Amino acid sequence: MKYVRQLLIILFVSFLGELLKSIIPLSIPASIYGMVLLFLALELKILKVSDIKETSNFLIEIMPLMFVPAGVGLLDSWGALQSIWIQVVVITLISTVIVMGVSGSITQFVIRKGKKKEE
Repeated sequence: MKYVRQLLIILFVSFLGELLKSIIPLSIPASIYGMVLLFLALELKILKVSDIKETSNFLIEIMPLMFVPAGVGLLDSWGALQSIWIQVVVITLISTVIVMGVSGSITQFVIRKGKKKEE
């Protein structure tokens, strides 16, 4: 029953993200709204990590499986991508390197800031 409760909490936050997406006319995906809401709920102690920990870990473990439909969609769209596949690969590689660099820099900044607070 604990896992069902945790899943319902996560789904409810996702639903709130969908509601915000329909109310706020920005081009931000509903999943981002949901993640921000979940972050705020955890930071403001509305939710405790223990309230969603096990189900969250499970969802992270099966995350690669969630990419299968996207991969199949790409294969299905090969006719449209065939003429521009080199550009798509180059853009994908460049954007991946940029995202990794920015994410790593932000992570190092947050870790350093956290260590300074502890001292």
